[in-house]
Order: sequence, then structure tokens, then C-alpha cells
Amino acid sequence: MLTSVDRLLFVRGVPIFKELRDDFLVRLASVMDELSFPKGHTIFTEGQEGRSLYIVVSGLVRVHLGDRDLAQLSQGACFGEMSLFDAEPRSASVTTIETCECLMLTQQQLYDAIDETPGIAVNIIRLLSRRTRELNQKLNMQEAKLQEIRQRESR
Repeated sequence: MLTSVDRLLFVRGVPIFKELRDDFLVRLASVMDELSFPKGHTIFTEGQEGRSLYIVVSGLVRVHLGDRDLAQLSQGACFGEMSLFDAEPRSASVTTIETCECLMLTQQQLYDAIDETPGIAVNIIRLLSRRTRELNQKLNMQEAKLQEIRQRESR
């Protein structure tokens, strides 16, 4: 269990909250729920409705589609943010690799925060853009490798 000071210090270091004022972060950090998950626990499943964002306080989680891993996330990383904005089902599953402590921010808490401090929306947009770019780069690399293999096979 984090003390209120530890919680503030931790939230201040999370990329989507970095540029926000301390007085705002104190209020935001105080409304987040702190959750504990055992090793091997599925936090949410692809296709499930989602209305919350999670931040890893400690431990390690895997983001996956079935058996295919997409990412591993550790302290300070957030996940689940897409469904907060588009009201679509979860695009992947998240399962703990180790025992994990997470903070959870609900959609309503986030919307209230954005009303008060619009800068948080810009930070989340940056995060989503960065993740989209990373996925595009991975897809482009895979496509280039596939074309290379096809060219070798056609010789």
C-alpha cells in the first residue's frame, strides 16, 4: 500500500502525468484505486468492455493476443487507455507475469481530470501516437523481412 506521498511521487513520474501541476496530481493520485494481482492473473481480456486505465506500480505484465505477446510492461507503464476514449472493447489481453501492484483510473475520473486540466489529454494523445508509431515500425520491419524472404525464394 502506497502512502499518499509515495503515490504522488510515483504518479508524478508516469509519462502521461509528467507536465501536470502538483496540486492537480495530488487530487488525481488520491482518487485512483490501488489493486494487487497475483502472478498469472488476467487483468482484462481482449474484447471485454473497458472503462479504466491501469498504471504498473510494481511487477510485470504482458500484453497479448492469445499466445502472441505484444509487449511487456513494468513500473510506470500504463495500459488500457484506448478504451477510455473510444468506448470500444479491449484490443488485447493483459496478464501478470509477476505479482503486480497497479493504480487504476476510471473513465469518469479521467474525464473529470481533463475538464480541470486539459493538458492530461495532450499527454495521453502523445502516448497513443508513440505506441501507434512503434506498431507501424514493427509492421514495416515485418513486411520488409517478408519481402526479402519472398525475393530469396523466387530466385
